[in-house]
Amino acid sequence: MTILITTDYLVPGDEVDTYLTGLGWTTRHDPMRGPRDPQQLVAALQGAEGALIANEPMTEMVLRAAPSLRAVVRTGVGYDSVDVPAATRLGISVSNLPGINANAVAEYTIGLILAQARSLVTLAAGVQARSWPRQDGYELSGKFLGVIGRGAVAQRVKPLAEAFGMRVLGNEVPLADLLRKSDFVSIHTALTERTRHLIDAAALAQMKPTAHLINTARGPIVDEAALAEAVRTGRIAGAALDVVETEPLPAGSVLRDIPGITVYSHMAGQTAEARRAAGVQGARELVAALAGEPGSSVNAHLLGKERA
Repeated sequence: MTILITTDYLVPGDEVDTYLTGLGWTTRHDPMRGPRDPQQLVAALQGAEGALIANEPMTEMVLRAAPSLRAVVRTGVGYDSVDVPAATRLGISVSNLPGINANAVAEYTIGLILAQARSLVTLAAGVQARSWPRQDGYELSGKFLGVIGRGAVAQRVKPLAEAFGMRVLGNEVPLADLLRKSDFVSIHTALTERTRHLIDAAALAQMKPTAHLINTARGPIVDEAALAEAVRTGRIAGAALDVVETEPLPAGSVLRDIPGITVYSHMAGQTAEARRAAGVQGARELVAALAGEPGSSVNAHLLGKERA
């Protein structure tokens, strides 16, 4: 009766822990704070029937090495770190929490757009370096925002942007037209084989030289080498990235030291409100999944009655 918890903001004795232990479960906290050896994850999963996880790489090898595991719940929306087909073959339910941090990510997106439009990071860094930089920015009113995606975050971004007077383009227009017309392009789609490197050199070449790219979705949706080259050469004006292909950002990343590109530390959904909701809802979903009644499993409809 053990549940493994790797989400780093969930700790022993908190609301989630109290809820689970109150139902008779034993909790084991092993927070993920950066990459770790798969064998460490395998060791942490031993004896666990359920797992409440962050962005753990739940590969087929890891899942096969956890014979007790019956349900996994991501305390977030994306679940691309979990090998869902392998989990399905092994009879393991995989759930995410759709829309759980949509408001947090939408507000953060607008913050990144404002930061790019007014060069806020550059100006603050200049003052910190004991200079007094002065340069014009751009107002958002009247600018075009292209939103790639149609999920909960995309739907929340639209009215926030419109409140600033922006004109929002979405999936009602072809991607080529969205890229060509937009002053800011914001990514809010899931990572799939179809969307991997969706924003590549060809896509960037269609954008305005004054345009900025915003990514709060998944790093691999953007071809980082192509983006670095596009900003370096002035093909586009800049980019604000909350997510990158490899996190934390490697010392030798092509994205480093390019004026106009600002990389943040995957914090779009990390508000106190969103964290509490994700923890509580994730724990409830895990308990339900372990009872055979998941509410948001992505593969429950495919599971057999026995593990493969």
